[in-house]
Amino acid sequence: MTPTPTGADPTIGIELTPEYPIEELLEVGQRAEEAGYDIIYASCHYNNRDPFAFLARLADATDTAAIGPGVANPHDTHPAALASKVATIDEASDGRAVFGIGPGDPSTLRNIGAVEDRGLRPVLESFKSAQQLWAGERIDNDGTFAAADAGLNFEPPQGADIPVHVGGEGPHMCRMSAKHADGLLYNGSHPADLSWARDRVEEGRSDRPDHRGEFELLAYASVSIADEENTAREAARPPVAYITAGAAPPVLDRHDIDRDRASQIGDQISSGEFSAAFETVTPAMIDAFCMAGTRETVSDRMAATLEYADGIVAGSPLGPDLEEAVDLAAQAADDALWVRRR
Repeated sequence: MTPTPTGADPTIGIELTPEYPIEELLEVGQRAEEAGYDIIYASCHYNNRDPFAFLARLADATDTAAIGPGVANPHDTHPAALASKVATIDEASDGRAVFGIGPGDPSTLRNIGAVEDRGLRPVLESFKSAQQLWAGERIDNDGTFAAADAGLNFEPPQGADIPVHVGGEGPHMCRMSAKHADGLLYNGSHPADLSWARDRVEEGRSDRPDHRGEFELLAYASVSIADEENTAREAARPPVAYITAGAAPPVLDRHDIDRDRASQIGDQISSGEFSAAFETVTPAMIDAFCMAGTRETVSDRMAATLEYADGIVAGSPLGPDLEEAVDLAAQAADDALWVRRR
């Protein structure tokens, strides 16, 4: 196990989900920036509101936080169009965009017939092509997507240097991101998972060219925080259901979670039986896949996770009271950083 470097303070980010009306979410985004979050990601699922419509508004409503999709996928939007959308956000935010990209959530992609296309190669081809497009180049591609002399008519403020954060959790994705990207958004909330991810990242970093600069391993953690422990844990059921359904068998085995039960949850989500899926979630799944509980409980888990991660992104659901949870999670992160500095 290789612990995280102990130099600079960790990055603290937050994921906002456009399941809420954009006007409401903008207020939450402003609150998140005021609370001190470094990055604000908008989750990307076809069945929620358009994340880029939200990010365009968020660019105008914020001043300092980096913003971007967390994470987009190359299956429901053509990679060249994704590059244009991120470049537009970079322009609208005066150079604060981050490109979060990953293979996508299998439970929702199954609904649009794209689940079989998930993998490492589409992600790598997509963000490499985006970097060429941002640099003003034209591209041809005959791999996981087709492009013939495609180009953008504008260049974003950061040019090809818009940070790319890969969302993933498999060993090959971890190693690839450490070699080619600027960060890994590892879908994990437990120190055991981040310890494993750190080892895979270090394997990839051994092949990382010096010119690519710094790299961050960020725990993209489901967080559910409230004043009452049980209230927070109950609110964690929906995201934990999605995480469990998409978890690889070795991850399930690491936490002694029954594979058949996880598969059952995935089938229930795909068929729209959401209540049944959430009821199938067990306490062990919540413990494995969410930082759930009071400020003290969440802070302790954050501190343990930061032994291996370079930062934490507080993800859905955040808590039963969204605005309160934004503040509580920021306070828990501050507590965890204080423990780390001791």
